[in-house]
Amino acid sequence: MTTSIPAPVSRRPFRHASHTLLAVAAAALLAGCAQVPTPSANDPWESYNRGMTQFNDAVDRAFLKPIATGYETITPRPVRTCVHNIFGNLFDVWSGVNSLLQGRGRDFVDTFGRVLFNSTAGLGGCIDVASMHGARQIPNDFGMTLGVWGFNHGPYLVLPFFGPSTVRDGVGTAVTLTAPVTPTAAVFAIDNIPVRNSILGLYTVDTRANLLEADRLVDQIALDKYSFIRDAYLQRRKAMLDSRQQGEHASTTDALGQSQTQSDSLPVYDDPDSPDSH
Repeated sequence: MTTSIPAPVSRRPFRHASHTLLAVAAAALLAGCAQVPTPSANDPWESYNRGMTQFNDAVDRAFLKPIATGYETITPRPVRTCVHNIFGNLFDVWSGVNSLLQGRGRDFVDTFGRVLFNSTAGLGGCIDVASMHGARQIPNDFGMTLGVWGFNHGPYLVLPFFGPSTVRDGVGTAVTLTAPVTPTAAVFAIDNIPVRNSILGLYTVDTRANLLEADRLVDQIALDKYSFIRDAYLQRRKAMLDSRQQGEHASTTDALGQSQTQSDSLPVYDDPDSPDSH
């Protein structure tokens, strides 16, 4: 009788994972080390924000971007579009709720018309037939609702994993993740853990994959990537809030606001004091 000897377990994957985690931890420490001597007025926490941006970038390069790039490479475009449209249809529900909270009845009706149209004729949201017929998506969230209610946006704030935000928008993100009527709450309510985690993972990959092209563009044109993203984010959010406070129809003004953000003259991004510019 012979006794089989189990093959030795390779430690290389574990070693690679430990090295990656150490790199991410080192990037996190930069949040308390990088100091900006003269932060801008709308970014008084710039030292922290730049450190957190480096942490997020480290996580992105190690995990999210490679997975998203692989997803983009091996998944046919029609399938990616279907997945993205389904998630967009779910979040249209939350957008409609926020339009109602803002007292924007027309946007509320238009958004829920989109949801009904896409959920039926669009096969559960897989096909965005509403946009094909001229019913544009109206992006809305609780951070924008707080702005309509009169809350100031507060300082610019980079959130762990979520990225660009402000104090007000950060509160809005927390509400979106925890409120019982949001799409994320519906996903978290799924009892089947593998199914729930698969949906959350697919949503994360889909979101990152749809940012790949913008990521390439920013890398090409921005001397200081941090400042470019910060200013573009703040300008777009301001344009969206201005349109709602002026009582304009968001389905047209948001597109105009985004166009304006892309064409406006932005500050010089080559900051010699920036840790990213060295």
